[in-house]
Amino acid sequence: MRLNDAELEKMMSEGESFRAEYKESLADNALIGIQEAVCAFANDLSGSGQPGVVFIGVKNNGEPIRLDITDQMLIQLSNIKTDGNIVPPPSMLVEKRRLKGADVAVITVLPSDSPPVRYKGAIHIRSGPRRGIATEQDERILNEKRRAHTLPFDIQPVPGATVSDLSVSRFEEEYLPKAFSAETLEANERSTNQRLATTKMLASADNQTATVLGLLVLGKRPRDIIPNSYIQFLRIDGVELSGPIVDNETIDGTIQEILRRIDDKMKAHISTGVDLTSSDKERRESTYPLAAIQQLTRNAVMHRAYEATNAPVRVTWFNDRIEIHNPGGAFGTVTRENFGHPGVTDYRNPNLAEAMKVMGYVQRFGVGIATAKKELEKHGHPEPDFVVEDAFVQVTIRGRSL
Repeated sequence: MRLNDAELEKMMSEGESFRAEYKESLADNALIGIQEAVCAFANDLSGSGQPGVVFIGVKNNGEPIRLDITDQMLIQLSNIKTDGNIVPPPSMLVEKRRLKGADVAVITVLPSDSPPVRYKGAIHIRSGPRRGIATEQDERILNEKRRAHTLPFDIQPVPGATVSDLSVSRFEEEYLPKAFSAETLEANERSTNQRLATTKMLASADNQTATVLGLLVLGKRPRDIIPNSYIQFLRIDGVELSGPIVDNETIDGTIQEILRRIDDKMKAHISTGVDLTSSDKERRESTYPLAAIQQLTRNAVMHRAYEATNAPVRVTWFNDRIEIHNPGGAFGTVTRENFGHPGVTDYRNPNLAEAMKVMGYVQRFGVGIATAKKELEKHGHPEPDFVVEDAFVQVTIRGRSL
């Protein structure tokens, strides 16, 4: 992925193209243009299979302007990958490079295996040096490109499952308005099947086989076809599994229904105590911060393995701790050694991650664990304990330190 200096300088000298875009700085609305360019390079409409590059600190003639490339700027550019505006998250590298005798910020973007990629609901593409919005034919090409790749499991077609297994009304009334801007939908005259294919709920507009993603997000009865798509919740009155069971529920349905119901379940079991001794004023404190449990549970649903296992996500609530067990170990660039480190993230289910962002269950990518840790610390809890194995990840949230 990392291009050498000679390759980058050659791209600077040849002018803007389907693989290169220049920006002098981040002033005005330049960052929006950069995000649109990243989206377009990820879509790789030309099918070149080559990375696209955005140069910051370079004039229209390809010459550097000697811009001060600060760490703050590089962080701002790196956040493009995780801020949730581009979905699925692009594979990109942000660097400070010395090119033509000056420092330049360079964003290298790899073509996506799961196009179309959207920025704020719009599919941006590159035609020569120009950026634009995908036409119906462009979308068809991008869908064909997706099928030509070895697909992530979450968008593989499920034999025997068709559009009749999906709730089209939920798609049109709830999902589409969140996935695309109002302007895009107003200008878009695609059929329902075309829209289902573009959002990867169907294999294609011509092949009405439902994908794993379609069943998880829109399925009428998802668990009938994907047996492990549920959360097993267990509340134990004690500190061992042998203790009395207070609550036991199998939580299934679509992803939205599962996350809504597990939220309700956790709210019901969080108790609030009153502290009258530590200050002059009454202070109420919950046993666990809801935001922390939500982040870690949603992480489990997003990153779990849905293939080659019949195991559900398990949430087991003891008197002194909560254990969240996720089938599926570390994936991709995430290893046992770097698991949970800031900035280290990868996606076993990149398209499910996109859908959860669309549905409002993810605000930014790659910050769930950090957010959970911050919430736990703020409320007096120790850091969560992670056990990362080849076949599962388990996180333990412990009660407040007294």
